[in-house]
Amino acid sequence: MAFSPDDTIAAIATPPGRGGIGVVRISGPHAAHIAGILVAPQRELRPRVATFTRLTAACNVPGAAGPSRLNDEVVVTFFPAPRSYTGQDVVEISAHGSPVVLHTIVGSALAAGARLARPGEFTLRAFLNGKRDLIQAEAVGDLIDAATPLQAQVACDQLDGTLTRRIAGIDATLFDLIARLEASLDFPDEGYHFIDPCETQRQLQSTIEGIETVLTDAARGRMIREGATVVIAGRPNVGKSSVFNRLVGADRAIVNENPGTTRDLITEQVDICGVAVTLVDTAGSRDTLDAIEREGVDRAASAANVADLVIVLLDGSEPPTRDDERLLERTRDLRRLVIENKSDRVHDTPAVNITADLRVSAATGEGIEELRRTIATALTGEERLRDTIAISNARHIGLLTAARDDLLRAHAAAGERTPEEFILIDLQAARSKLDEIVGARTSDDVLTHIFERFCIGK
Repeated sequence: MAFSPDDTIAAIATPPGRGGIGVVRISGPHAAHIAGILVAPQRELRPRVATFTRLTAACNVPGAAGPSRLNDEVVVTFFPAPRSYTGQDVVEISAHGSPVVLHTIVGSALAAGARLARPGEFTLRAFLNGKRDLIQAEAVGDLIDAATPLQAQVACDQLDGTLTRRIAGIDATLFDLIARLEASLDFPDEGYHFIDPCETQRQLQSTIEGIETVLTDAARGRMIREGATVVIAGRPNVGKSSVFNRLVGADRAIVNENPGTTRDLITEQVDICGVAVTLVDTAGSRDTLDAIEREGVDRAASAANVADLVIVLLDGSEPPTRDDERLLERTRDLRRLVIENKSDRVHDTPAVNITADLRVSAATGEGIEELRRTIATALTGEERLRDTIAISNARHIGLLTAARDDLLRAHAAAGERTPEEFILIDLQAARSKLDEIVGARTSDDVLTHIFERFCIGK
């Protein structure tokens, strides 16, 4: 790595801003010594026991006239190696959550010999010291970033080792197969064959099926992990902003009976059945001479073209117009839902002669919950989202897909009675990709890319 993993590092481990409690984490061989300089414990710090004490150190705080000394009450907990988050000596200092207090503690730790931790460096050390594999380390970042309960559940499952165990099972089968093929190569003159081609094919087929079972969840898992963009499109006055507000649960967009009220994209982050959705309200789709409204219509069309899902909203209380028909034609090849609004008024006027996926009423709320479920199903392909999703990370998906392709080549070679040494090349290539998933073989560049997106302090 570009820096030593054996330095003593320190950082604020809680989010920026003010709070009741803030935590400063120190990790490394001198963590306990540095903590002893910062605080005045009434007794020696005992492992994994919270000790109530006070700050004694002072440091220069930006903007202050001179050295700042705070006599804050703190709770200090010492986790000696290797039974700690990083596998090193770790001290966590819990103080009042004022930025001044927390920065004073960090500044004092740096003055006492610590180095400011880089983003994700505590979790990186946990990985390097064998406390987490790479899948679990990435799950820590996913759990921090989780915006919906389902995202948190997927991250917790991976942190608990769900995917790690499945990868380990696949790897164990390949290891056994490789060992038997290599044993056959070691005794060619004696005529020993530890596995015949038919058995090789059978085991490879079983392993390929196991990988494909995991990959079945891939698109759904990525959608849950990364979220989706859903655009509400329609001509003016069909109720786009009203449906948008219903899905958001607040009056986020202006609703007015005058056409052209919405002239720009309005976005909001919402949780729809566990999927983190960026919901986009758009300008009404119609021909217009107003330059500003025309720009809004063009932006709406561009947003629809790149969205994960388009909701084409129609007015169910009247026949379709030419603007409706043009929008339906333009979105025909996109992933979309055709929704009729104003179901509470449909009995008074002719019904739309277009097959809609669902009818709702933004005015009364009728059908809105069903619309949420329909959106989630359209995005994930599942009527009901299962609690456990094995795979959701694009890096894992790409490597597992490549490993499956290696095994498919090996399977074809075994069927053609290709010599064992050629089959072994593909099997070893597949194993190396499995190793890269869990971090057994991973370059420094990959590790830097993974951990640099973490927040400082984690």
